[in-house]
Amino acid sequence: MNTILAAKDVSKKFGTYMALNNVTLEIPKNCIYGLLGPNGAGKTTLIRIINQITFPDTGTVFFDGKPLKPEHIATIGYLPEERGLYKSMKVGEQALYLAQLKGLSKTEATERLKYWFDRLDISGWWNKKVQELSKGMAQKIQFVVTVLHQPKLLIFDEPFSGFDPINANIIKDEILQLKEEGASIIFSTHRMESVEELCEYIALIHQSEKILDGKLSDIKKEYKNNIFNVGLEVSEKNEIVKKLGETHKIWLSSYDEVDKQLDFRIQLPSNDTGALLSYLSEKGKVNHFVETIPSANDIFIETVNRKTNS
Repeated sequence: MNTILAAKDVSKKFGTYMALNNVTLEIPKNCIYGLLGPNGAGKTTLIRIINQITFPDTGTVFFDGKPLKPEHIATIGYLPEERGLYKSMKVGEQALYLAQLKGLSKTEATERLKYWFDRLDISGWWNKKVQELSKGMAQKIQFVVTVLHQPKLLIFDEPFSGFDPINANIIKDEILQLKEEGASIIFSTHRMESVEELCEYIALIHQSEKILDGKLSDIKKEYKNNIFNVGLEVSEKNEIVKKLGETHKIWLSSYDEVDKQLDFRIQLPSNDTGALLSYLSEKGKVNHFVETIPSANDIFIETVNRKTNS
């Protein structure tokens, strides 16, 4: 795998508290990688290690194939969950200052800021003080200064916090565009619907340990449980429900007396759907027969509960 970042057996303690315990993961280049886990799982500690705010007790982090070093900070962009803008400074003045800290000249920073301010329709905010902005408005400014220096690796920690649905969608589209332009992105969030929309790969950390990682589509296949949603047009439902209940686990959803539409979920003991479809076709008109694929939220809850109760 061609990776932008790899953590090998990374551990970190704070006093007697184990924040990370032998965590190993690989983040492919040019993908959006979901870093997931409950509060206190260890995600923020790992992000701080990547940003060299703190350092692992044991283990190694590699950036673009080389051991992580201070000079790599210039090619990383980090949008933390806890925002860090200076409230009394003017927006434009502060954006220029932060851009120059990332190595841009004042001229280059000004040009790039003009592009982004026009793109996000925030040009009128240049001379406003941060304290005059709403949380969502300030979030837009921090997003801009995070991506301005065109880093190889972007780390977004709850990037949609404070946004209304319209602006959250704007930032989501910008994140997807950055990925299309070649950026590699670590995306940490508790919003599983955002994971579904954005992430190709995920890792799940719980109680300081990585308990799941891989390509999201492959993980979903592994978590399938042979449950199907069925819609059957049939004049008499009781006989069918009783018959199927003798050999299958079945959940009745609804029955429309007018349209004679029976909707139910059924779990097959194996993935052989042929016999069931044949039986249903004999009894009525099959309007839909769709396998249920577990959502990222389902996988998150099931895996965390399994780890907690093990």
